[in-house]
Amino acid sequence: MSKVNKPPLSLSRLIQYMKGKEDKIAVVVGTVTDDIRVYEVPALKVTALRFTETARARIEKAGGECLTFDQLALRAPLGQNTVLLRGPKNGREAVKHFGPAPGVPHSHTKPYVRSNGRKFERARGRRNSKGFRV
Repeated sequence: MSKVNKPPLSLSRLIQYMKGKEDKIAVVVGTVTDDIRVYEVPALKVTALRFTETARARIEKAGGECLTFDQLALRAPLGQNTVLLRGPKNGREAVKHFGPAPGVPHSHTKPYVRSNGRKFERARGRRNSKGFRV
């Protein structure tokens, strides 16, 4: 599977999505990452391709389990009591460049520029004080 289709899922989103489903196994096709903004981690059973060190430590410390996909296949061969989750697919930086062309009215698409200085796509067409604004 390509990297685009394996977006990382933070611990905070995982907890949010699994609220009320603590008895089920969360299945993430991607990486589970830690989130320092979360103070209390509930005991969760999570299957993922990868875990960051801190995310794995926090889940296991809370009394949860971090499983691999082959362990999941033995536990739930037909996917019983599992919740399939994925991270935000449009969280990638590259997605900011998609959409109507930069410079078109009301387009917030990020242009591909060689540099981010004062002279590069910041003046004419971008602000009223420099001729016009699109």
